Amino acid sequence: MKYVGKAVEVFLNTGTRFPREIVWAMGLVKYAAARANKELGLLEEPIADAIMRASMELAEGAHDDKIVVDVFQTGSGTGLNMNVNEVIASRATEILGRKVHPNDHVNMSQSSNDVVPTAIRVAALKSLRERVVPSLKRIVGELEKLEDRVSDVIKPGRTHFRDALPVRMDQEFRAFRDAFEKHVEALSSIEALVREVPLGGTAVGTGLNAHPRYIELAVSYLSEASGLDLVSAASRFRAMRVLTDLVALSGVYRAIALDLWRLGQDIRIMYSGPFTGIAEIDMPQEIPGSSMMPGKVNPVTVEAAMQASAQVVGLDVSNTMANLLGELELSMGVPLVGYNVVTQSVLLGEALDKMSSLVIARIKANKERARDLAYRSQALITVISPIIGYEKAAEVSRMIYEGKTIKEALKNLGFSEEEINRILDTSKLTEPGIPALEIKSRKEQK
Repeated sequence: MKYVGKAVEVFLNTGTRFPREIVWAMGLVKYAAARANKELGLLEEPIADAIMRASMELAEGAHDDKIVVDVFQTGSGTGLNMNVNEVIASRATEILGRKVHPNDHVNMSQSSNDVVPTAIRVAALKSLRERVVPSLKRIVGELEKLEDRVSDVIKPGRTHFRDALPVRMDQEFRAFRDAFEKHVEALSSIEALVREVPLGGTAVGTGLNAHPRYIELAVSYLSEASGLDLVSAASRFRAMRVLTDLVALSGVYRAIALDLWRLGQDIRIMYSGPFTGIAEIDMPQEIPGSSMMPGKVNPVTVEAAMQASAQVVGLDVSNTMANLLGELELSMGVPLVGYNVVTQSVLLGEALDKMSSLVIARIKANKERARDLAYRSQALITVISPIIGYEKAAEVSRMIYEGKTIKEALKNLGFSEEEINRILDTSKLTEPGIPALEIKSRKEQK
């Protein structure tokens, strides 16, 4: 492999290799191109068949050890394309028993400039559909089950890390379920952009040196081989020049990562304790949390998922910068954006799945603890002030600060158990309505 040998010397050598999805996609692109050229009579049948067989072997992972060029290479992805061409040509030569050329045969009707931008989109679409969307739907399902389990748990709300009006625990988790459902919808919209591929644009988008029917055939065969509903880009010039469709996908991944981070942060706070923190929820942990403190357990899966989220956000910044790396007819950030987007999907898929199965599915509410904290919340004075008046409300506030619950404070002011229960009817405190008006109305009717 002459080109590859020299390329390894001149590209960076960081050990960063292309993920399996991109190698898979490159193999399928070469398969589709050879099949189209064979049908058009441009490539001899025996040579085309050998290339197609070798290409499918590459797609299936048989030659991964031979794809050795670094991700940090020529910005158009020529290094990857030539590495693939040489591996397929070498294997096709073995199959055929005579010379198959990496450029004249394997790369016929193609350029790195349309092949690699096509392959990274195919890989991104596969990862999106097989990793991220199923994982998002899984966490949505687990959050919905969790909502059912904690629908009767009243707890204090908190804003600015200070006591606020009460909420139900299911309402808190429903916020995240809704967010993740919206991300599924957003990804569905982004798919329509990513499935447009520039295969057949050759060097600059014009399609020169490719048969007029090649684009239609090659994209059709690629769609069939990949199992993805790919279409030829409305503008091959656009799909080769800018990568903003993939940057848009990366942006949704960033948003998912941010919401996953926030969910993890809230769970960590609610799980804090067991005796000196909030301790509103519990969840079993399978490994020790400390090498020094016996019996200590920590939310390790949550923390791992949050670190993955941080990496996804960082890769999104990288994608934004890489998309700007280019001018005129071509993007110069193709290999990096392809690597980043697939890596983001791997990180998110794993983080979402582990959060679903090891965290969300195992959360148990400490119902009495949460209710006790809710009744100790100074914010409940907001509810009772219109009923008992400012002066008495201030007195209740003082007693709460001294350590009494709001029930104890109201009892000290002479309210009966029945009146207290009516004032603090939790079924009314966590839904729209004005409890003070309802209670005043009852008093007036008496």
